[in-house]
Amino acid sequence: MADLGKWNSLEVLHLEDHGAYLDGNESGDILLPTYEGGRDAQVGSWMRVFIYNDSEDRIIATTKEPKIIVGEAAALKVVQVNQAGAFLDWGLSKDLMLPFGEQKRKVSQGVTIVVQAYVDEQSGRIAATTKLGRFLGKERRTFLENEQVDIFVVRRSTNGYNIIVEGTHWGMIYHDQIFVPISIGDRLKGYVVELREDDKVDIILEKPGAEKVGTLAEQIMSRLEQGDGFIDVGDKSDALAIQAMFGVSKKTYKKALGQLYRERKVLLENGGVRLLKD
Repeated sequence: MADLGKWNSLEVLHLEDHGAYLDGNESGDILLPTYEGGRDAQVGSWMRVFIYNDSEDRIIATTKEPKIIVGEAAALKVVQVNQAGAFLDWGLSKDLMLPFGEQKRKVSQGVTIVVQAYVDEQSGRIAATTKLGRFLGKERRTFLENEQVDIFVVRRSTNGYNIIVEGTHWGMIYHDQIFVPISIGDRLKGYVVELREDDKVDIILEKPGAEKVGTLAEQIMSRLEQGDGFIDVGDKSDALAIQAMFGVSKKTYKKALGQLYRERKVLLENGGVRLLKD
């Protein structure tokens, strides 16, 4: 059975002037219209397609890339609001509906909001919701300290940024652990600090420990070698200048410089760092 709202690999059964018909198994034959990528189909081949409802609520396929799939969150723009609800641009020919009942707060045209896509059990259609909490924290899993995870930035709060971790749990990046600009809707890599008792995950963006310092040391050497052998950000530079150039904390930067200094690769000067020649 083809998965609605997700990517599927389906076999091309036969071709018509208006598109190709794909084997949806229990879902029946699914049309891949010519304008959705059907002109590239060949009988017997397998195609990676996204399955969704068209303007007449028929299940069709497309090779176009949607901005969101069922089970995931994304930041989407509201393109229309009418008596039925709000409609979001998700990159496909038919806009994604956000019912009034799925809005935590009333939305207006032109704004960008974070939503999750789901399949409505009653209508069988793909829809969006801003009530993300009902999908999170349901899956029991363990997060390891320092484990690298995928994160999605949802909103800014007093303490930091609320995020979704691995698509399953709420998490938090605290303001004092952010050394690069981040925005709502960003998809990033992070590292687990701990899974709290409330089942939320504390995250940092920098690689922890010696691995981070070693990587940063390589970046510093690369910048020195590609330039004129000098950079004007040293161990006594302002933290904001360090953040702007390397996207790390001053503490981490000083550790990396210390490593390079001990290895006799750099000279620390008042105005910055100079590459030592062999």
